[in-house]
Amino acid sequence: MEYEGILLGMGNPLLDISAVVDQEFLNKFDIKLNNAILAEEKHLSMYDEMASNYNVEYIAGGATQNSIRVAQWMLQIPGATSYMGSIGKDKYGEEMKKNAKEAGVNVHYYEDDSPTGTCAVCVVGGERSLIANLSAANCYKSDHLKRPENWALVEKAKYIYIAGFFLTVSPDSIMLVAEHAAAKNKIFTTNLSAPFICEFFKDVQDKVFPYADIVFGNETEARTFSRVHGWETENVEEIALKISQLPKVNETRKRITVITQGGDPVVVAEDGKVKLFPVILLPKEKLVDTNGAGDAFVGGFLSQLVQEKPIEDCVKAGCYAANVIIQRSGCTYPEKPDFK
Repeated sequence: MEYEGILLGMGNPLLDISAVVDQEFLNKFDIKLNNAILAEEKHLSMYDEMASNYNVEYIAGGATQNSIRVAQWMLQIPGATSYMGSIGKDKYGEEMKKNAKEAGVNVHYYEDDSPTGTCAVCVVGGERSLIANLSAANCYKSDHLKRPENWALVEKAKYIYIAGFFLTVSPDSIMLVAEHAAAKNKIFTTNLSAPFICEFFKDVQDKVFPYADIVFGNETEARTFSRVHGWETENVEEIALKISQLPKVNETRKRITVITQGGDPVVVAEDGKVKLFPVILLPKEKLVDTNGAGDAFVGGFLSQLVQEKPIEDCVKAGCYAANVIIQRSGCTYPEKPDFK
């Protein structure tokens, strides 16, 4: 099987500025744990404050880019994955390029005049909160996607993953790729990504969903999605089933919904049935940082999906990757996976 460029991701490349902070810092900037939000005016000074007062690490991030990097690491096949998004022409952008190259991902960044996007990762007691200042990441244009050398990545890919965060940036790019995937019978996957996406970007999300063959998410996002759609249920299994049964453009395959629930079993809804898969439980003292756990799960899952492995193996690989990542700072991993 030809693996070069088999998996393509598009999203918001952000440089994670990650630090263990204290509750006082969270209170000062009105930040809730286990949340993901876009930076507002009140958050803009926090990036410098973090760098000045805490032990900060810089890690190439952004949800989709994390998942693609993890899939690449799990596959260990150079150039199996590609990625597009927008960065700035600055030192953070250079850092991002270096990081991606080292990870073995074939990146085609659009380079904008605004600064490279950053994401503050505030860690307290192993739990994290994300505050993204999109900046250059917010400037991606479908014109970049349409350039022959970039569209060639779309044509080469058999599997495509675009997390919901990209809905806030370039919905027209998502639609171009989603329509291509449906027309060519490729597998298009997406993610609920965050409660605010389900709430404030419902209309664009509803446009993209008919093209989705696999939808990922976590239990909080699933419950928000349910409430926004007036489903009047908090039951994650029921919600996963309902998402899997939403109208679909490409009817040659049924949609699969995959919902993670932290330490609780992963919910998979497919073809009118729900299956639960246990996760690898980690003793609290081994938990370093939950940042990137969901992204890593998706990356692990996709690494097996592109090899046409059964869903059970995909979930197992997702759980393995998430388990590795939460024992490290940021979305980082050892040199080689030991997934069996």
